[in-house]
Amino acid sequence: MNSTTSQEPGLETQAIGEITIEQKETEGLSQGQIVRRRFFRHRAAVISMVVLAFIIILAFTSVGVDLWGLRIPGWWMYSWNEIPPKVNNGVPTLSLWPLQFGDHPFGQDEVGRDIFAVVMRGTQQSVMVMVIAGVVATIIGVVIGAVAGYYGKWTDSVLMRFTDIIITIPLIVIGSVLGNAFGSLGAAVLGVVIGLFAWTTMSRLVRGEFLSLREREFVDAARVSGARDRRIIFRHILPNAVGVIVVNATLLMAGAILLESALSFLGFGVQSPDTSLGKIISENQAAFSTRPWIFWWPGIFIIAIALCVNFIGDGLRDAFDPRQKKMPSERAMARAGRAKGPRPTAVDTTPSTTDGHMVDVGIETAYTGDVVNYHDPRPEEPGDVQHKPLDPER
Repeated sequence: MNSTTSQEPGLETQAIGEITIEQKETEGLSQGQIVRRRFFRHRAAVISMVVLAFIIILAFTSVGVDLWGLRIPGWWMYSWNEIPPKVNNGVPTLSLWPLQFGDHPFGQDEVGRDIFAVVMRGTQQSVMVMVIAGVVATIIGVVIGAVAGYYGKWTDSVLMRFTDIIITIPLIVIGSVLGNAFGSLGAAVLGVVIGLFAWTTMSRLVRGEFLSLREREFVDAARVSGARDRRIIFRHILPNAVGVIVVNATLLMAGAILLESALSFLGFGVQSPDTSLGKIISENQAAFSTRPWIFWWPGIFIIAIALCVNFIGDGLRDAFDPRQKKMPSERAMARAGRAKGPRPTAVDTTPSTTDGHMVDVGIETAYTGDVVNYHDPRPEEPGDVQHKPLDPER
């Protein structure tokens, strides 16, 4: 029997090519190296990481650090609580062309404080609340979700009903009550208070992962080998759920800085004499029409920090989740094809579903039996019924 060839590759061949490209890119790499390579391919995440690092370094080095009695001076000429004489009636001295910063690049408020120093101090406090709240909420959420997902039954029911109770209470209400009581103790305490009630989403996601992972073979093998439940939870299952945990920890931090800014704007966050980005906006509401630049810079820093953290979380999600694989481009497919060499011709070996036969007559092929002949190589003889050409429309 003769065989026919396919000129165009099918979908299965294309899928095999894409898998081959993915395997070639990750061949010989550890899981950490694969995650790092995928993350650095996410341009928005990398740019956001650089911008966030720049903001944090600028905030903590410019006006120095004043935390729990520890005072480290910065390189900026003014302190956040210093009142220098007004220059240029408090208008910002920053100029883009020609580029110059001047003594007060962000301007001065009505009292005369340097807005650049105040904004840097507010950024310090807001970042501190963001990090502490994210860490505390992540730890609590991981522990509760892991225990509930691993043990199940009544343990899962009790912990999840407690989680439902916390979810029903608006976080802004809890933050207002507790922030008013503990906000005067500093940004670190406020971050802990926010983290104590922001863990609910993390716990539910970790519980779902544990419900799936506890049925895997490696967990059964650990049980058979005599490992204790604590070791199975934190040494075997938890590392396999680290992708979900890291991604949602970044999202928790982004929500924490927005919540802190809202609480400080309402007067329930960081209390005087300290300041934060939300408090700067709250204290200067009356000057919105006369000195609008006082609102520009705190708002820009709040938006920049929140967006950077969200983009970093998006990049981490794509890096940890193998289902977020980017489809290779045509150039990558062509390069992989050249590296593999000439593509073998796809052969159609599907058996015929008809009962007919295929015979060769000279250099032409004719089908007999039930197969329709679109070309009859036999010479036409008028009047001969047996040699009547077959109708192509039949």
